[in-house]
Amino acid sequence: MRPRTRGKMTGRKNIVLARKIEGLIFNIRGQRVMLDADLAAIYGVETKRLNRQVRRNIERFPEDFMFQLNSEEAENLRCQIGTSSSGYGGRRYLPYVFTEHGAIMSPRPAKTKKIGFAPSQSRGSAK
Repeated sequence: MRPRTRGKMTGRKNIVLARKIEGLIFNIRGQRVMLDADLAAIYGVETKRLNRQVRRNIERFPEDFMFQLNSEEAENLRCQIGTSSSGYGGRRYLPYVFTEHGAIMSPRPAKTKKIGFAPSQSRGSAK
């Protein structure tokens, strides 16, 4: 049997995916961050579900992992990326942004399609 090798298409797909993700990263407050809506889309969940799980586990997200934009930052970003205004079906709350570490720690879909956090290290084994 022939071993599986990485074809040219796989490499190209990875490059395209990396470029798409790179386009979702913004520099805010001197940090490279990703919007909550974009991170939720990557994980295939609704933004409100992602934010709800973050709020329920806020102790896992210090400010260097995630922060909420102020109104000026949100307006600047809205102009930069062309999102809808908050008055007509747009966001009603200021968006959260996740740094690289926050994106890694953020909720991600489990096999049951429910959102969950990565298991933390056990504090004691129950063997």
